[in-house]
Amino acid sequence: MSSSSSPEPKTSSSSSSLMRVAVAVSALLVVAGLAAFWYASNEAKKAPAKTADNAVTVTIQGNACEPNEITVPAGRTTFTIVNKSNRALEWEILDGVMVVEERENIAPGFSQTMTVKLSPGDFAITCGLLSNPRGKLHVTPSAASKAEEARPSLVNYVGALAEYQVFLRLEAGTLEDAVRGLADAVKAGDLQQARALYAPAHQSYKRIEPMAELFADLDTRINARADYFEKREADPGFTGFHRIEYALYSQNDVKGLAPVADRLVADIGVLKERLRGLNMPPERLAGSASKLLRRVADNLPAGDEDHYGHAELVNLQGTLEGTRKISELLQPLLVKAAPALQKSVDERFAAFDAALAPYREGEGFKATPLDEAQRKAIADAVRALADELGKVNAALGLE
Repeated sequence: MSSSSSPEPKTSSSSSSLMRVAVAVSALLVVAGLAAFWYASNEAKKAPAKTADNAVTVTIQGNACEPNEITVPAGRTTFTIVNKSNRALEWEILDGVMVVEERENIAPGFSQTMTVKLSPGDFAITCGLLSNPRGKLHVTPSAASKAEEARPSLVNYVGALAEYQVFLRLEAGTLEDAVRGLADAVKAGDLQQARALYAPAHQSYKRIEPMAELFADLDTRINARADYFEKREADPGFTGFHRIEYALYSQNDVKGLAPVADRLVADIGVLKERLRGLNMPPERLAGSASKLLRRVADNLPAGDEDHYGHAELVNLQGTLEGTRKISELLQPLLVKAAPALQKSVDERFAAFDAALAPYREGEGFKATPLDEAQRKAIADAVRALADELGKVNAALGLE
């Protein structure tokens, strides 16, 4: 019998070859998967994801928006703003220094939706803290924007717009005088006098806030809360009314406050000039009033914006007077176009006024701060009014 060994089986060699092929295919699949992920990620940045209700989703992560650049057609667009940062934030669409639309007090881990009518053009978007880099919003022409160009003449609104311009100029002058008086008390080192003048001065701003808050740069310096700055009260960007309020009622001292007061006087002077030349389409009247009232209603349950001096009732009175002036100017037009809506708006203003009535004392208000239930009750009245004013432009054929 031969002692030569038998040939090695071919199955072992074949298995090794198959293994190498499988590894190579797996590697190719991984590479292909990574490439697909890269492509999808970049495409997502170009074309933002939309939620089930067709809203454009914008996610705030740390100090950036995702996506940071958005393109939408002109007309009505709904945005869902998701806050994945660790701070409450506001989200704004800006046309230069002008605020087109905004949402405030978006808590960490929560989202808010916002529907806005946009005209063709390029806009900026805020991405978390006011000091963060801004994103971009491109709005392209659409059938809706072309139809907008052909809408009827707006001659009927000339009288209301002219009268409101006069109101703004007079109130801006009153505000400027009030702020100068406040600054003089601060620089004189008179804490009690400064406290006495603070709330009336801030109330003057509230009367013109529907238009004043359109100027994002000025509104940030004049009226932004510490919550929206990285270092809160210690942040160098925290200036204006609330910085003065913080010194008067929390620090109980006016020392070192003179530069802040002087800056506020200067900013109010700039605001006065901008309001004088403000281009005001008629839809901005009811639209700005409704937007402001909705923001006030959202802020009230959490303690409003007056954390230190608790002058929220005085401010609410200013908001009531300023928005009611707008409603009064539109009343002759609305009563013809939609009498039932005009009646409802009047009733909502009366309800807002009645909600403040229990806290009045003489020409002013009681000094006792509102509790959570009281704030919510007033907020409900304010929100109901905002909802009714939000219907005015459609009733007047302005949208």
